[in-house]
Amino acid sequence: MVDMENIPVAGYDRLELLQIADAVAREKSIEAEEVLIAMELAIQKAARSKYGLEHDVRAEIDRKSGDIKLARYLEVVDEIENEITQVTTKEAEAMQAGAAVGDFIIDPLPPIDFGRIAAQTAKQVIVQRVREAERKRQYEEYKDRVAEIVNGIVKRTDFGNITVDLGRAEGVIRRDESIPRESLRPGDRVRAYIYDVREELRGPQIFLSRSHPQFMAMLFAQEVPEIYDGIIEIKSVARDPGSRAKIAVLSNDSSIDPVGACVGMRGSRVQAVVGELQGEKIDIIQWSPDPATFIVNGLAPAEVTKVVLDEDQRKIEVVVPDEQLSLAIGRRGQNVRLASQLTQWDIMILTEDEESERRQEEFNTRSQMFIDGLDVDDVLAHLLVTEGFSSIEEVAYVPIEDLLTIEGFDGEIAEELRNRASVFLTEEEERLNAERRSLGVEEDVAAISGLTPQMLVALGEAGVKTLDDLGDLATDELIDAGNSEGEGRGILAGYGLDESQANEIIMAARAHWFDDEEVIESAAEVAESGGES
Repeated sequence: MVDMENIPVAGYDRLELLQIADAVAREKSIEAEEVLIAMELAIQKAARSKYGLEHDVRAEIDRKSGDIKLARYLEVVDEIENEITQVTTKEAEAMQAGAAVGDFIIDPLPPIDFGRIAAQTAKQVIVQRVREAERKRQYEEYKDRVAEIVNGIVKRTDFGNITVDLGRAEGVIRRDESIPRESLRPGDRVRAYIYDVREELRGPQIFLSRSHPQFMAMLFAQEVPEIYDGIIEIKSVARDPGSRAKIAVLSNDSSIDPVGACVGMRGSRVQAVVGELQGEKIDIIQWSPDPATFIVNGLAPAEVTKVVLDEDQRKIEVVVPDEQLSLAIGRRGQNVRLASQLTQWDIMILTEDEESERRQEEFNTRSQMFIDGLDVDDVLAHLLVTEGFSSIEEVAYVPIEDLLTIEGFDGEIAEELRNRASVFLTEEEERLNAERRSLGVEEDVAAISGLTPQMLVALGEAGVKTLDDLGDLATDELIDAGNSEGEGRGILAGYGLDESQANEIIMAARAHWFDDEEVIESAAEVAESGGES
């Protein structure tokens, strides 16, 4: 191993200089040329310290013989601006025949004897340049290896951060990227996933992870030949590092069971991955293009009796038997949380009793709405709810044939219900418009497409009364669902608007800003043209 602090820069055998440059290059895995350039810069710096920093002194090491040549360079110019580094054409002619403007006169200098301080400075320059070349090589080598698994040896640990010797470079596993409660000591062999390579002020940094979901996916790819060959695809992964994980797989060959292939004979393949992940329990799940089926699979080992999907909001309600509730949720919500990460759906778990109670509550609420709004008895109200009617608008605008399909309804009853629903909606709209005006919501806001009277009242109650008020809102301020306590909830969160619709409403409110800008620009153009239009 070459001692970087004892690299000779002068006063040594010439061939020894070349040998040491080669040795350093091999050890640091860089080009010998980089080391020789570093030596030239070091000698050059020391020579300038002796002859004067203002002089253009350059050093050159012969790549074959190892000879060190020192020379002062003088630029040939018409008019001198720096007497130390420049000469006139006349002076240059006396020194070198045929010298022209732009040429350099090379004035050889005698070899120098390095003093202690100069030698130390030269060595520092060499060490710095070699380190820079080594870092550049490391970055170039690893920048395209993101998403690979690498093997290394633990070099040291600092406050939970682990430095790993990768052979030709060093990587770091930060505390939050390591597996909890895993104890790695210097000298231990370790496998990790490269998730980022960045150039920073202190040099290129190779960031490794053992908790990244893709680390587990890559381990399966190494253990399961069918994944490596592309027969089986890993569709998604969710991990609670060191505790539990779920992985969804799909087979492109109908004759191969993806779950069985990943488990292996007597669990050999999955156990190899579990062993690498410090005993992390892994649920291998069959992926399905049908969201309901996939989510039911994802909640395994819990059994599911019913699902209700809201595809617009990517939310799903899952009903499980009472005795399966704790299994579906998992310890500290782990099972449902991992299933949600795996499927990218928000999952709400309900027991059969809770779902029954909620359905009964919804049934009673809707029935009462029809009783109050349409002035009907509870029998008719219950019939409407049972047939799937959920609002008075549906009764008013549904084709009369749909009402006639309800048992016991004739043409007279159906027509009367439609008329009562229309009257109710008209009166309700008038009431809401009056309330909106009393709240101070301007007509310009009410004219925006997509805003219902109910929404306008909600905006007024939130203090949004003008186009500028509405235009100043961000999308999440308008429709964000908020947290479980209702904090951060958008003003119109309960009205079924999606992000695209909310953006259209906000941009419609902002439209007059741009109209004003066009008017101002037009006026400015007229003013510049002297009032001509």
